[in-house]
Amino acid sequence: MDVLEPKNLSDEKLVDLVRRKDKNLYKEVVKRYQDRLLRYANYLLNGIHEAEDVVQNALIKAYINLNSFDVKRKFSSWIYRIVHNEAVNLIKKKRREVSLDKNEFLSDSLTDDTNIELDFEKKELKKLIRRSLDRLPIKYREPMVLFFLEDKSYKEISDILRLPMGTVSIRLSRGKSTLRKIIGIKGEQIGQK
Repeated sequence: MDVLEPKNLSDEKLVDLVRRKDKNLYKEVVKRYQDRLLRYANYLLNGIHEAEDVVQNALIKAYINLNSFDVKRKFSSWIYRIVHNEAVNLIKKKRREVSLDKNEFLSDSLTDDTNIELDFEKKELKKLIRRSLDRLPIKYREPMVLFFLEDKSYKEISDILRLPMGTVSIRLSRGKSTLRKIIGIKGEQIGQK
């Protein structure tokens, strides 16, 4: 094998190497994505054990179907889509909407020591938003989680949810509006990352 260090490769180049040369390099893909995918699945399912199962199944499916991945596209969108599909299938199987984020396991650190009160208010607002997301319909919850909590772009959300970017924009706008009504916030506070 070449002297290339797998951790320095882009996802797409790494996947290409896994497909062409060394299947064992897939462990690097797992290492890169497992925690992020687990966090995303947990947001959708609100159950760490279910989320672990979904992510494990998704990583296996991704490995089996690696040859169908187009290396000219973004790998992260592809793998998130697989996790998304697995989670939605589980939700459908349970035939109920699930809570999104009752467990507060993401911590926000204070970023500006000069205005601790403002930082505290922002932190509390984020917590309130996370707790309130489970009251949104799933069609608004999914893009909201991807945009605000997973920092995905409109394009990435479009790829993951297989929706036109205009629909993503509308669902985010309606999701923010609905969330404002749920928690009684006026103005654009929710629209800010």
